Amino acid sequence: ERRGNSRFTDPVVFKGMAFSLEERLQLGIHGLLPPCFLSQDVQLLRVLKNYEMKRDDLDRYVFLMGLQDRNEKLFYRVLTSDTERFMPIVYTPTVGLACQMYGLAFRRPRGLFITIHDLTHISTVLQSWPEKDIRAVCVTDGERILGLGDLGCYGMGIPVGKLALYTACGGMPPQQCLPVMLDVGTDNEELLKDPLYIGLRHKRIRGQAYDDLLEEFMKAVSDRYGMDCLIQFEDFANSNAFRLLSKYRDQYCTFNDDIQGTAAVAVAGLLAALRVTKSKMSDHTIVFQGAGEAAMGIADLIMMAMEKEGLSKDEALRKIWMVDSKGLIVKGRDHLTHEKERFAHEHEQMRNLVDVVHELKPTAIIGVAAISGAFTEEIIRDMASFNERPIIFALSNPTSKAECTAEQCYTITEGQGIFASGSPFDPVTLPDGRTFFPGQGNNAYVFPGVGLGVTACAIRHITDEIFLTTAEVNHTHTHASIQLSVNLLSNSFVTEHSL
Repeated sequence: ERRGNSRFTDPVVFKGMAFSLEERLQLGIHGLLPPCFLSQDVQLLRVLKNYEMKRDDLDRYVFLMGLQDRNEKLFYRVLTSDTERFMPIVYTPTVGLACQMYGLAFRRPRGLFITIHDLTHISTVLQSWPEKDIRAVCVTDGERILGLGDLGCYGMGIPVGKLALYTACGGMPPQQCLPVMLDVGTDNEELLKDPLYIGLRHKRIRGQAYDDLLEEFMKAVSDRYGMDCLIQFEDFANSNAFRLLSKYRDQYCTFNDDIQGTAAVAVAGLLAALRVTKSKMSDHTIVFQGAGEAAMGIADLIMMAMEKEGLSKDEALRKIWMVDSKGLIVKGRDHLTHEKERFAHEHEQMRNLVDVVHELKPTAIIGVAAISGAFTEEIIRDMASFNERPIIFALSNPTSKAECTAEQCYTITEGQGIFASGSPFDPVTLPDGRTFFPGQGNNAYVFPGVGLGVTACAIRHITDEIFLTTAEVNHTHTHASIQLSVNLLSNSFVTEHSL
């Protein structure tokens, strides 16, 4: 009879010393716990004391993940007790470091690992997952983890962290969320040589086999959990991300967080900035540092917002410029992808961001290329010289990849810059005594609410209008807590997007 001990291995059921005497007797665990009854409040205090003794953020991450493995109820109590404090640990920026060190930090598997060798029997692998009622799946293939690149199977930390926020910020029951790693190999030589690496030890499989895997995965998930099970794509490489989004968005209940989630939070930030600059979206000229998933997603949503104000699509397009690794994207430039081609304007070729900013005099610059320090002092100074309130968004994650720091922005612009970043920065006090609290343009303000709204309303297909609604709801509550944003967001779904 393993009745008692099995209760210690189920983190969903287990609640430690909070079990009453009656519960202990019913579950057959009387005597397996110390005789004292400790409420969850007291357990929370114990966790916080232990947490404060940890040496660094990676230790804190490992500690919290261990708690999630042992006592899920207490883990979420900790997370919701001070979301602002714990979110940077279970999510960006620390989750990036945790993924890099995943071989060391790995304790027990969380989520489902599906490999390229599981082709033709993915539905059988899904049967291994004990929960039958799954409402949200977060899936990655580990090829482009944050701004860190190909981390292969170590990328599993991302869907795990994302779905923890579905629960902590969106209130979705954790047992209804499933993190998935699609392991097709890795092109990261260091990982292939790493004895601690937990994934397939070969180069990435591409082409038809890869597409077959995705096709079978999407069908298997929808067959098992229903057509209204949400499938969130996370940290796929650019070429696959755009392709898979356009392929599946009208077939399944799916969205790509890097393209659409990032877009919603960035546009929410711009809409909030409009309140400060007392202008319309269509008054702005925006330069992107980067032309990947995030840039394209944000640009498309900005265009939707401008069209809502009365601009034509062509007029809106002309207000958006992009700079990639080869310089300004202009008509006639070699090797432009279909996505980049749309944003190519008539202009002479320019290599450097500093020259582009000087020449085009944008009102906003948005960094999404994971190039640390790309917004140099000269660029920030320039932005402040031709804008009374320059908008400077350094959105790349983790913190080590940010285009500039909050301190650089506020100091160089003498407090006039409107700043947001993807990872959190501490408040900045200028020599004149003014203190600025940097805005965090993080997808966590978006995807938990989208997940809750979509699953609560059983929406079958997620349109771009949903992300514009998200941005509009979020920008009016910039200083409210995430929880409030999520509640408002899910309410707006019920009114605007119910079937």
